[in-house]
Amino acid sequence: MLSNPKSIIQNLSAAEYNCLADLNLYDSPECTRLATQAASGRHLRVTSNHQDAAVEVYLCEDDYPGWVSLADVGLLQRATLPYRATIFSESEIKKLLPEVIAFTHKAMQQSNYYLWGGTVGPNYDCSGLMQAAFVSVGIWLPRDAYQQEAFTQPISIAELEPGDLIFFGTPQKATHVGLYLGDGCYIHSSGKDKGRNGIGIDRLSEQGDEVSRSYYQQLRGAGRVIKSYEPQRR
Repeated sequence: MLSNPKSIIQNLSAAEYNCLADLNLYDSPECTRLATQAASGRHLRVTSNHQDAAVEVYLCEDDYPGWVSLADVGLLQRATLPYRATIFSESEIKKLLPEVIAFTHKAMQQSNYYLWGGTVGPNYDCSGLMQAAFVSVGIWLPRDAYQQEAFTQPISIAELEPGDLIFFGTPQKATHVGLYLGDGCYIHSSGKDKGRNGIGIDRLSEQGDEVSRSYYQQLRGAGRVIKSYEPQRR
């Protein structure tokens, strides 16, 4: 990190930057609550909204907004090349799904806990794990569960195939997401209020254990990833 972040933040322009290390983004300029994380190498665009303790940004790959604290602005480097999304066909994505699934299994084997806003591991929230799993093969999803639901192609539960996403929540909004593994099972990161703190595998059934039943009661539907996210902001 560079030595004088206060002077750096004053000199930041509304432009595109790279993250030199894994970075926390917060949901307000007070920087008290994690919104998401940016892995080293990600692109973000600094806006003109600079506060005393933070600067407003949005991540280029998924358009997600947040605030970078004054202490971390030295971890930003002006991008030499702008971010450009990679286009995937539906058939290309299908071939990559086994690697996506393998990523979630490997993540589960590491010591982890549920972290609201977590996307870089070992600690993830539900949609952060899904985003990280797909981006491990170059496919970008939107950040939050409800955004991922809107982004995917809706399918019925009867049509589920390994690599599809399953959504849970209220009738109004998806608040949780998992990755279907086949044989009626899915993998996801869930909080301790549901009986587990971290990544686990549950059954999509009202006949399962307490955690499985709790989520099954909130089942909304499923979606298939058929494309990679293309940023809307420029």
